[in-house]
Amino acid sequence: MVIKKAELAAVAVKTEQYPEDNLPEIAFAGRSNVGKSSLLNLLVNRRGLARVSGSPGKTRTINFYDINGEFRIVDLPGYGYAKVSKEEAGKWGGMVEAYLQGRKGLIKVVQLVDIRHAPSKQDVQMYDYLKYYKLDGLVAATKADKVSASELKKSLLVIRKTLGMSAESRIIPVSALKKTGCEDLLLEIGLLIEKQHKGV
Repeated sequence: MVIKKAELAAVAVKTEQYPEDNLPEIAFAGRSNVGKSSLLNLLVNRRGLARVSGSPGKTRTINFYDINGEFRIVDLPGYGYAKVSKEEAGKWGGMVEAYLQGRKGLIKVVQLVDIRHAPSKQDVQMYDYLKYYKLDGLVAATKADKVSASELKKSLLVIRKTLGMSAESRIIPVSALKKTGCEDLLLEIGLLIEKQHKGV
């Protein structure tokens, strides 16, 4: 898949601010410091589309991006940032839950985890949540440039085991810095969109 056009469609904190539910959507979820904005900018080939913040936890909205006029990429607020109050964390949780529960066009959530560490409790909770909604099965392991080839294999096994991923589920190592893994991820997204259009 080649992304030729990407533009911000909506910034939402509540359901009435969502764009019309008329296109397939692929959402991205991950911890606040996992490198989500950098990866999204690389995927869509636009440096400043998703704002990269120096301090984690800045994305407090659900951001919808129209891609090629065919589907949307949805950037969910980061979770698990220690400096956020419980009340605020609860608000974010409610916001994400409302989106996951009620969005008809949502076909998959790409969960991002940091390849250098075993998935956290919140990562596992998120993946269990995605399983519940049948949105699991695709994980992007970020910061792949930070580990050696032998470490990478071990790390992927740890991620698969810790999250309880099925044999057919995919983990794609990605590096926004080295620009690796994005083509594989785009290919997966392209296949999902194609299946959706064909009604498979």
